[in-house]
Amino acid sequence: MDLHTPGLNRLLDSWLDEDLGRGDLTNIALQEITGSAYWVSREKGIFCGGNLVKRIFQRLDPSVQVNLLVKDGEYFDAEQQLLKIKGPAATLAAGERTALNLIMRLSGIATATNALVQELKGTGVHLADTRKTTPGLRILEKYAFRCGGGINHRFGLDDAAMLKENHIAWAGGIKTAFQAIRATAPWPSKIIIEVEDSDQAEEATRIGADGILLDAFPPEVLHNLVPKLRKLASIRTNQIVLEASGIDPINLKAYAKSGIDLISTSAPITRSSWIDLSMLFEKT
Repeated sequence: MDLHTPGLNRLLDSWLDEDLGRGDLTNIALQEITGSAYWVSREKGIFCGGNLVKRIFQRLDPSVQVNLLVKDGEYFDAEQQLLKIKGPAATLAAGERTALNLIMRLSGIATATNALVQELKGTGVHLADTRKTTPGLRILEKYAFRCGGGINHRFGLDDAAMLKENHIAWAGGIKTAFQAIRATAPWPSKIIIEVEDSDQAEEATRIGADGILLDAFPPEVLHNLVPKLRKLASIRTNQIVLEASGIDPINLKAYAKSGIDLISTSAPITRSSWIDLSMLFEKT
């Protein structure tokens, strides 16, 4: 995922501006002083956002040096040092809260994602995210999900067409909506259909959907339904991706045994806690 985009730079600047306002009133006490510090975690987790730390501080002053001791996606222990930073003390103080807030949030998502990914280890089933993200933070929250070992679902409505309950109801049925999209969407576009019962799942498979999102199906139902859908798809000779959603994360292993390809969940992004990090001055 490319985080070096003009849009992200504008976000970083807006977050710094939110905190700095007309200027840090403590700046006068720190002028002409060089500071050194390190970041330490108060709990264990998965790190995410190291390069963002560099970019945040260097947007304030390009002379700031950040030495990452842990890479994105790597595990860290409680009380472990994560990075060291050196530069004008006024700059370190000015950028501290914005950088810490962002990395605590992203590392919390990566840590929560990894806990679920570990439960699926060895099953061949992937954990995918959703579009339930904080407005303005989608690219970073999805990056954090990746750092935790998950995979990304679509980033927006222009990535793939997903027909959900409201689309199907308003369009007058699965087939009508599907045919309208297939006739107009660019040829590389995928069409995914969210279904709520076995009949809808079979209909969506027969008409040639690229993916079926099986919403809130109990795992015991999927054990019988998944092989049937695979067989229907093979008749059309099309590859189909079967995805379970709307599940309780407690039941991950039961769903993984059903033969599905993906489990999508918003939980690591919508329910995760921040990882407690601190920046502490280092004596020179």
